[in-house]
Amino acid sequence: MTDAPDPHAVHAPPRDLATGRELPAYAAGHDLTLDHLAHHAAVVLQGITAGYDERVALEDVSVAIPTGSLLAVFGPNGGGKSTLLKVIAGLLSPWEGTVTVLGARPRVHARRVAYVPQAEQVDWDFPVTCWDVVSMGRYPSLGPFRGLRAVDREAVGAALGIVGMADHARTQIGRLSGGQRRRVFLARALAAEPDLYLLDEPVTGVDPTTQEDLMEILVAEAARGRTVVATTHDLAAAAEHFRQVLAVNRTVIAHGPSSLVLDEQVLARTYGGHLLVLGGSTVLLDDAHHHDESPRGEQHFHEGDPGAHR
Repeated sequence: MTDAPDPHAVHAPPRDLATGRELPAYAAGHDLTLDHLAHHAAVVLQGITAGYDERVALEDVSVAIPTGSLLAVFGPNGGGKSTLLKVIAGLLSPWEGTVTVLGARPRVHARRVAYVPQAEQVDWDFPVTCWDVVSMGRYPSLGPFRGLRAVDREAVGAALGIVGMADHARTQIGRLSGGQRRRVFLARALAAEPDLYLLDEPVTGVDPTTQEDLMEILVAEAARGRTVVATTHDLAAAAEHFRQVLAVNRTVIAHGPSSLVLDEQVLARTYGGHLLVLGGSTVLLDDAHHHDESPRGEQHFHEGDPGAHR
């Protein structure tokens, strides 16, 4: 008689079929049925397949993200990074599989999740100030037709101070540079005081000082027990600033310590034809600015936008 499988068994890590080399977990199809995951992980994805219309963006994705993680998600353009965040945020329903976020279905604890897309859909000419934008982070905690309370105004002011934009509180959002806008939208997330941050390319296209400042904030949030999941194309930043990384190209290629971004085998499996080895050095050919599926009318902003000042 065959013994029933142990639901608490730890499965062996996947191996590369060509070389037999052990690969970092979790790869696609990795068994994540352990009961304790739902209690010890901020996010659990099991067998997730998702996409847009008839186009598959993610396939058989299984991964657990522990509470307090500082996780960088990297991979090629169109590889599913942005889609992954949308599925976790509950903005996109998967075709197959299950998603658990903070111990429940997506959006059940929406007030505890801050999602910041790569490109905000904003009319930059609209007369909205930095204070107004950051105040939006407090709206989920307010009842219908209620204005900001003293505690909300305090949270907004503190968030603007943390990102170094307190002096621009009354500045119209369209007058800011790309880096300043990134600071403001991160401040909106901070003002919400979430337990889970989902950030799409939060430090892409900004100057080195802004990148360092924003990363210090995210490191501090993770140190407070918050969970930070951020997509990035910058492998150097992922290795330097993040504790863990998740390599994604339609499915999960590898999940583990940030040193994985220096592993040529992981990079080759993740980027495929986008990766070249020249003179013993690995060269990544990839466009930093993209979305898996851009909504109609979406506006992108970058450093040096016409009319922006620094």
